Amino acid sequence: MKTVRHDLVILGGGPAGYVAAIRAAQLGIDTACIDENPQFGGTCLRVGCIPSKALLESSHLYEEATHGLKTHGVQVGEVTLDLDAMMARKKKIVDTLTGGIDMLFKKQGVTAYRGRGRFRDIHTVQVDGDEPIQIEAERVLICAGSIPAKLRNVAEDNDRIGNSTTALSFPDVPKRLVVIGGGYIGMELGSVWNRLGSEVIVLEALDHILPGIDGELAALAHRSFKKQGIEIRTSTFVESATRDGDQCVVKVKDGDDIHCDRVLLATGRWPATDDLGLESIGLETDGKGFIPVNAHYETSVENVFAIGDCIGGAMLAHKAMEEAIVCVEQMAGIKSHMNYDVIPAIVYTHPEIASVGVTEEQIKADGVKYKKGVCPFGANGRARTLGDIDGRVKILADAETDRVLGVHIIGSRAGDLIAEAATAMEFGASSEDIARTCHAHPTLAEAVHEAAMGVEGRAIHTA
Repeated sequence: MKTVRHDLVILGGGPAGYVAAIRAAQLGIDTACIDENPQFGGTCLRVGCIPSKALLESSHLYEEATHGLKTHGVQVGEVTLDLDAMMARKKKIVDTLTGGIDMLFKKQGVTAYRGRGRFRDIHTVQVDGDEPIQIEAERVLICAGSIPAKLRNVAEDNDRIGNSTTALSFPDVPKRLVVIGGGYIGMELGSVWNRLGSEVIVLEALDHILPGIDGELAALAHRSFKKQGIEIRTSTFVESATRDGDQCVVKVKDGDDIHCDRVLLATGRWPATDDLGLESIGLETDGKGFIPVNAHYETSVENVFAIGDCIGGAMLAHKAMEEAIVCVEQMAGIKSHMNYDVIPAIVYTHPEIASVGVTEEQIKADGVKYKKGVCPFGANGRARTLGDIDGRVKILADAETDRVLGVHIIGSRAGDLIAEAATAMEFGASSEDIARTCHAHPTLAEAVHEAAMGVEGRAIHTA
């Protein structure tokens, strides 16, 4: 077997892995990146963030054409759905972006290996691909990512009963779709198929959907989803899901069986740390499969590092990307750091939901004295012209220092608006800082400005 050598070998080519590879190469580190898939980009780019957002956008436009355009005075004839074309557009986007990673690797001098990478010893990784190869390296960075969580007694067949990957490529629109899990993955993909004509039933074990999201926003989202026709059943425990021919049967505790065409299991994600050869280097995971690391992303094994979903915390691509940059910059002697208090989170439903910082529930639980300002989108001129007034901005600030503790937005383009809040919080801004910053008119960003003014009770356009 051929043996090659690099300064740094990265196991995994997802958001953590490919970003770490590019940044390391920029810093003059001879870097190799290994991924077992034909395309680099990981779950996010291949079967997660990007394809799901492509379908969310396409399904939103389909819904607008069938129901929303008339309010703008636009009359259209019969609107039909070409699901194959929608899926082809999704694939083209994915192929373009994954191909872009290959181009960036070549430009930056990153050596790419396709195959399954496993440790043979602390400094040696074996790649089992079309041409098996052995790589020796001074340092190894594990970026293994995560996989969809499974649920006991849910008999996945990756066809009628499947996970988020399956739901991105249904061959037709199911008449009835049951979504197990009311988190962001379940609500996003449930929204896609609801817009395209499915009867969608969401089953959530907790007493509310979107766990982790500010309670007020989650309640508003629940109400909005119900108006869109999504049936949401909270405090509902799934006992099993099985296939019966071309139908599925979902059994719930203390309830009637639900018969449907397809089932989407969306109950979170697990670290993908199996089959990496960790035992061969004496690296142990915790009870949930995550790899423990210190503040510099070093594992218990010298010169072996880990970042991204496989170390836990927020399982978000942008969190993994930031960790990638910080990790390799620290390897290069740069004093880089990661601020885990300012990681935005977005749910790409309609309306969008975006948050950064602590929720109101967390502030109350911690006993911190706070003040808040709220601006409903209905008071925003730009939202009115867009015909999309379902939403609000909420800013939470420390009662004594006025430092912004959390910002929570539900409404059109919330995912873009949250960037201003994240930047402000990164620099320790107060609500007064945001309120004193001139915002262009008419824009949705004015709702952030108005909410900041409302923290001190001096909002202009809201009662």
